[in-house]
Amino acid sequence: MPRSKRHLLATAQETLTPPPSLNENHAIAKVRKAEGKNLYSVELPSSSRTEGEEALLLLLVELPSRFRSQIWLKHGGYVVVDTAAFAGRDNKLDGEIVNVVRDEREWRKQAYWPAEFVKKSLYPEDSDEEESHAGQLPPSDDSNDER
Repeated sequence: MPRSKRHLLATAQETLTPPPSLNENHAIAKVRKAEGKNLYSVELPSSSRTEGEEALLLLLVELPSRFRSQIWLKHGGYVVVDTAAFAGRDNKLDGEIVNVVRDEREWRKQAYWPAEFVKKSLYPEDSDEEESHAGQLPPSDDSNDER
């Protein structure tokens, strides 16, 4: 039997608003690939890794049943992962998705947002070069003004 609309709206509202702080076992991760059967490969930022680990840490995480068929994850999206969820089990899963980042602007304003996931501008400002004159009128000649 499908879930009620009330559960759907509650889940959607939960993913829109970021929490004031993250638990110590939670980390924001970037979705790299859907592995199938509600399993996703995610990348952790380097700030949440310990020294000596490889440069790119990929985890295999599970999407819990409360998000299945209600919230869709896309490649390059962000999720909050609990890395201690499957610590006691002996299996290939490294964690569980606790929350899905939907309103990315609000989440980026939080203090716990990783510096590695900051959006880079498509048009970097170069202070060494001259200012752009695109969209401006050409300079006027003073000789034409004296009639």
